Amino acid sequence: MSTSTNTSATLEFHKAAMRLRKVVNRTPLMYSHNLSRKYECNVYLKREDLQVVRSYKLRGAYNMMSSLPTEQLRQGVVCASAGNHAQGFAFSCKRLDVKGVVFMPIITPNQKVKQTKMFGEDNIEIRLIGDTFDDCAIAARKFTEENGMTFIPPFDDQRIIEGQGTVALEILEDQSDIDYLFVPVGGGGLSAGVGSYFRTYSPKTIIVGLEPEGAPSMKRALEAGHPVTLENIERFVDGASVKRVGDITFSICREVLNEMHLVPEGKVCSTILKLYNEEAIVVEPAGALSIAALDDYATAIKGKNVVCIVSGSNNDIDRMQEIKERSLQYEGLKHYFLVRFAQRPGALKEFVNHVLGPNDDITRFEFIQKHNKETGPALVGVELKCREDYDVLMGNMRKYHINYTELNKDDNLFGYLV
Repeated sequence: MSTSTNTSATLEFHKAAMRLRKVVNRTPLMYSHNLSRKYECNVYLKREDLQVVRSYKLRGAYNMMSSLPTEQLRQGVVCASAGNHAQGFAFSCKRLDVKGVVFMPIITPNQKVKQTKMFGEDNIEIRLIGDTFDDCAIAARKFTEENGMTFIPPFDDQRIIEGQGTVALEILEDQSDIDYLFVPVGGGGLSAGVGSYFRTYSPKTIIVGLEPEGAPSMKRALEAGHPVTLENIERFVDGASVKRVGDITFSICREVLNEMHLVPEGKVCSTILKLYNEEAIVVEPAGALSIAALDDYATAIKGKNVVCIVSGSNNDIDRMQEIKERSLQYEGLKHYFLVRFAQRPGALKEFVNHVLGPNDDITRFEFIQKHNKETGPALVGVELKCREDYDVLMGNMRKYHINYTELNKDDNLFGYLV
């Protein structure tokens, strides 16, 4: 018998649910009329964004901490988190009245830092260290050992997995006939727990794990047959971006997930905006992953019962401009060019009047200064009304012999100039 099977068999979801019943919100399984109509199926949203700490992470943190011997708990606890685990951890520290130290990456959205402090109050101390979860996790474990405290991992522990798995228990209590389950994957705690429970109580359900394209740690692990450490990751979907998945979570996920699917970050952003505008639901990037994937499964899910886990809503309002920008680029509506205008009168006017279409809009224009203070090329941002206008724009560029570099197709130049 494999390690994963052994681990799955010993997971005690119902005991975890008993520990959590007076602590967590029993979040609704909401029928989405708009999504159901769009995909010609029944789409249900498991609204963990409505959890007391606005994500499912409270379930695992509290389940593990409340399971510790009293004396061990009194010595204090430590966690490392990009934000959501930290909030669940902080809430648990306050509820159990224990001392906790939270290590968070420096780049953690300020909203998540403030929320963590609000939930933990005087029971916690926050330390901002490193650029990624993996960086701050190393510092947190070292601190834990030096101070004789207990580390509460964000995903790679049986008790954490049990707690996250109670999401599945609630889903199947509300809707027992489920054909497809879409679940976001970061370190693998939620997917391992939910997947294990479904495999036992709803084996017919096809379980699809979802990761952002820029951080495919579980997909690469499954391809390699073991956890691998990614050298670089795109951190935008911060709640689901880790360089390496857990050993325990991997061993379970490879048995319980039917497949892994990657979602472009731009698609995530478009989904966030649509959920806000059409459903009045505010989600963080990781929380949008499950819904963002539905377009790619439109044919398969037609006529089926589908559940998407909306994992969290801790989104900093300061990120909304970036979210809109990424969405426009993904949808083919926002393009950046480095334009070397001819040194003659009327060149700029010609660009505006003849190259741009009637519905095109310049959203950014600035000349690049050379080292000798001479004016260089211009950085031009153009927003289109529809994707099809792009071909017309590029045709006009060629027709009027515009000397340009398309920055959207050059990651290095784009990152440097835009």
